[in-house]
Amino acid sequence: MQDSLFENDTPYEPLASRMRPQSLEGYFGQEHLLGEGKPLKKVIESGRLHSMIFWGPPGVGKTTLAKLLAHYADAEFLAISAVMDGVKEIRECVQRAAHFQQQGKKSLLFVDEVHRFNKSQQDAFLPYVENGTVIFIGATTENPSFELNSALLSRARVYKLRAFSNENIAGLLKHSLSKDSKLTQAFQGYEEEALNFVANVADGDARKSLNLLEMAMDLAEADEQKQLNLKLVQEIAQESVRRFDKGGDIFYEQISALHKSVRGSSPDGALYWYARMLDGGCDPRYVARRVVRMAAEDIGNADPRGLEIAMNAWQAYERLGSPEGELVIAQAITYLASAPKSNAAYNAYNEARALVEATPSFEVPMHLRNAPTKLMKDEEYGVGYRYAHDEPEAYAAGECYLPEELAGTVFYRPVNRGLESKIKDKLTHLSELDDKSPIKRGR
Repeated sequence: MQDSLFENDTPYEPLASRMRPQSLEGYFGQEHLLGEGKPLKKVIESGRLHSMIFWGPPGVGKTTLAKLLAHYADAEFLAISAVMDGVKEIRECVQRAAHFQQQGKKSLLFVDEVHRFNKSQQDAFLPYVENGTVIFIGATTENPSFELNSALLSRARVYKLRAFSNENIAGLLKHSLSKDSKLTQAFQGYEEEALNFVANVADGDARKSLNLLEMAMDLAEADEQKQLNLKLVQEIAQESVRRFDKGGDIFYEQISALHKSVRGSSPDGALYWYARMLDGGCDPRYVARRVVRMAAEDIGNADPRGLEIAMNAWQAYERLGSPEGELVIAQAITYLASAPKSNAAYNAYNEARALVEATPSFEVPMHLRNAPTKLMKDEEYGVGYRYAHDEPEAYAAGECYLPEELAGTVFYRPVNRGLESKIKDKLTHLSELDDKSPIKRGR
């Protein structure tokens, strides 16, 4: 019987796995944690590990660092993923850790994507963290403050891992080209600009950079090419998508930056973050909705045209779609960023809501009630109401439109910017008429 063609083949191992460092000396990046005298470096050198949360974007070495910690602490490395595993796998890992503990060995339990576990699943780790059965290390791309239980957070120290710099990634690529046997066999040389291009496209993700390098190697072998050049890596990176998680931290960080650029009257900053979001795959409709919010919150009555322009941009996008409609949203963004700013309406609304929540349900004053029936008229609904259009300047000076218990309360305080400065002047004038009026209901 003929032997299988694949009988003697070794299993495929991705380049990112082959290049995983076996010591801290070979670990690229995270100098703020692993540099000389830095906090995590001291912990590792002491060999006395505590429970930790590694928080950072994909491809920054969270898993690798956890494995190195286990190695330096002479601990068994146990790993589960919240994406693939559940309570059953948690129990199995804990049982193995308890077995190692009985043998006098330490166990490091690494939980990837820990934020994907629900509250009860996260709680399942607590007893074993407290009694020392496991050294717990969770990895998350999301903000632990929002995604992890406070009980778990209180028992673990959070370390923020940063995206790799282009220099870090270029160094990793050069190291791989000189150390990996498959790469050294495939390439006889490389262009610096090719490495710099891959580093830029990888956008801080070391794993992505190595995957791109491996794809370049496969393409080069197919074309019998021995030089890693710019044309080759451009070909394999044509459809590269930058880091952008539609439901995660980067998403909210970028929309926050866009909003704050508009509020800060920086059309250039606002356009940059808008372009970044589109580049990452964000739905322009989401941005359009948020732009309408910006118009109401930060421009307000200083330039009411801002809201109209924002609404028109949203509607125009719905009619035009991409890419034409994206330009209309950009126009609205630049207008709002350049417009006079006022959050007076936003503050007034929030103050009114807070007061309503904090006070009893005061009755509508009788003079403000409608009286469509005879019974209601007999009950004196509407008695004393003054029809503003019949008053001088169409204003019933001295009248009160709040519950008597809240007479004199002020929510809306216009600013001296844009059209709102004129609104402020008018309200100041009406207040002076109130002061002069012989009728001061509830004042």
